Amino acid sequence: MANAKWENQTNIAEVTFLGFGDIQDLRIPLFSLFLLIYVYTMAGNLLIIVLVILEPQLHTPMYFFLCNLSCLDSSTVCTILPKMLACFLTGDGNISLWGCITQLYFFASLTATQCYLLAMMSYDRYLAICKPLHYGSIMSTRLCIHLAAGSWISAFIGMSVFLILISRLVFCGPKDIDHFFCEISQIVKLSCSETKTIELVLMVFSSIFTLPPFSITMASYIFIIRNIMRISSITGKKKAFSTCSSHLIVVSIFYGTLVLVYVVPKTEKLRALNKIFAVFYTVLTPLLNPMIYSLRNREMKEALRKFLKKCISSLRPQEI
Repeated sequence: MANAKWENQTNIAEVTFLGFGDIQDLRIPLFSLFLLIYVYTMAGNLLIIVLVILEPQLHTPMYFFLCNLSCLDSSTVCTILPKMLACFLTGDGNISLWGCITQLYFFASLTATQCYLLAMMSYDRYLAICKPLHYGSIMSTRLCIHLAAGSWISAFIGMSVFLILISRLVFCGPKDIDHFFCEISQIVKLSCSETKTIELVLMVFSSIFTLPPFSITMASYIFIIRNIMRISSITGKKKAFSTCSSHLIVVSIFYGTLVLVYVVPKTEKLRALNKIFAVFYTVLTPLLNPMIYSLRNREMKEALRKFLKKCISSLRPQEI
């Protein structure tokens, strides 16, 4: 009976992002704002990638992971912002159903990768501060590559399983998505199929890709803070804390907004703010990462200075 009922429904071919609601007067200002965010985010993260590749002084595990984080941030904004900008510019929030599912797949994969990558960065800081004598032997180039590759590959393979399951759902409307991107809970609501299985798989995958890396991150910083507090000199404490403060800020922003959106019980006030919180972990975190790491990091600023000096020298006319 259920199958017959679904067969009588008309499958939808496209969905509509409702975005931030009826904001006709704010469309152009918001388009300009998010375009600037897009350009700055891409420029900042690409600059970090270039600096880490070209500057030998940045060929360390910490900057290797930072380079991966910049790749993630660039990919995330490329997944979310182009369609958002098009919606602001044209007022047309329509997107094909498979375009929406594709956006969901890449965003979920990149978010899962970032959870594990942040955990690897926390572990790297733990070794650097708590086990400095063994740091070089433990955090080898081979291990760094394996950890980073494992984060990327496991996330994309895991989300591929989820993609297969969601592609088997029947979508028959309504076709409105009350968000500015293809958020998982919103797309599941559009299905007229049985969704208990996919909701269970989603819960399992969410646990796998958030709880272990979050536990690693928290444990690393507990040991780091405990080790820093044992340092007798104030100068030593400041130096030790400065090596991990940038990463701690990034972790706090990322996990803080995820918890507000997906963990904290939904009151009417929080539900109304969900889109604002989502802007933080989809758009503002990739924007802030280059600022946090470049403004608070002496080695990165020095590498940038050298890079700009080389660029300026190459532009000067050569003497004959």
